[in-house]
Amino acid sequence: MQPIGEILLKFLPLIFAVGFLVPVIDQGLLALGWQPPFAVSTFNFAFIVAGLWGLFASLKGRWV
Repeated sequence: MQPIGEILLKFLPLIFAVGFLVPVIDQGLLALGWQPPFAVSTFNFAFIVAGLWGLFASLKGRWV
């Protein structure tokens, strides 16, 4: 059971990014009326940005 918990904790920043940051970025873009580049929907753009940020946090162990 311990290895499963370690794996979950390692990817917790990625889970947080997908579960919290994606909707926040998406709604922020919609509220400000900004359009993402390359005709990408706001949700897809938010998923890419938050996913990369969460992946960075998972690999490096820090958000900044």
